[in-house]
Amino acid sequence: EDAMTFPLLGSASLFSLYCAFKFFDRDTVNLIISAYFCLVGCAALTVSFSPVLSSVLPFLPSESRYVKEIKINHPLPAFLGGESPWDLSVDCTAADALSFLCSVAFSVVYFRTKHWALNNVLGIAFCLQGIERFSLGTYKIGAILLVGLFFYDIFWVFGTDVMVTVAKNLDGPIKILFPRSLVPNPITNKIECSLLGLGDIVIPGFFLALLLRFDAHRHDVCPFPTNVHASFPKPYFHSCLLAYVAGLGTTLYVMIAFEAAQPALLYLVPACLGSSLICALVRGELKELFEYSEEEEEDEEEEEEGEGEGKKEEKKEVEGPKKPKAKKED
Repeated sequence: EDAMTFPLLGSASLFSLYCAFKFFDRDTVNLIISAYFCLVGCAALTVSFSPVLSSVLPFLPSESRYVKEIKINHPLPAFLGGESPWDLSVDCTAADALSFLCSVAFSVVYFRTKHWALNNVLGIAFCLQGIERFSLGTYKIGAILLVGLFFYDIFWVFGTDVMVTVAKNLDGPIKILFPRSLVPNPITNKIECSLLGLGDIVIPGFFLALLLRFDAHRHDVCPFPTNVHASFPKPYFHSCLLAYVAGLGTTLYVMIAFEAAQPALLYLVPACLGSSLICALVRGELKELFEYSEEEEEDEEEEEEGEGEGKKEEKKEVEGPKKPKAKKED
């Protein structure tokens, strides 16, 4: 149900931005959106770079943590403010603190300069955190989401000027920028760039992550918690990744050849879905692919952990308290 309504929610958000640029001052709208993205981007950069700093700077104390519980009650209804109280508790290490300070400085520089390279760093951080924290659950849900966004992208790019207008006017890290030339335009004094929306990276990224976990499931590699160093065959992930690269290349070729904006999902969705289905057909695993569910795996792991803890407690109860050893008399 959420996968089917997602394109509708995306359409509402896109059209709202279009109306904002149409009826309000463009600079004011961009100022508000830039401030919001800098705040969110600061959090995304902190989470993304903290593990890197921990491994690169081994002298940072990793065991010491600063923990502070902060809960604030609010009178807002649940659909506006969420559940009360707000949980703003802090739990961070030295690497987290250093990463946060660097992220604040980075966000301030981006807010003042809006340089395309800084924009891309923020955009990549958003992509990483989105793919890491979001799970489709099943292949069917992923397919429904991709098909829905396939028609969403085609309609808003070819059917209206909404998508192109928002993409060109919105001055924020919602897209990856590729400079056409490093020499600024003499009229606008800005570097002209081609762009790729983050949705064209994140949405296929969700699907690729699902296929990678399916590969792990087929070879009994536990995906939760993740072992990034685990080695196992990845036919579904590799075939879909190659198809994604080919679809993205096709998008760029058609865009340059026809000198017109292209809905990237028009090429990426058939590439991702087609490659995974062909791989399943060739390997004779189509039924297994459609029946795969990440939710069942998580439930089974939680049950196994609960059973393990229960057995430990039962063992302690059976053994009873240990008797003190008798001291030897001299």
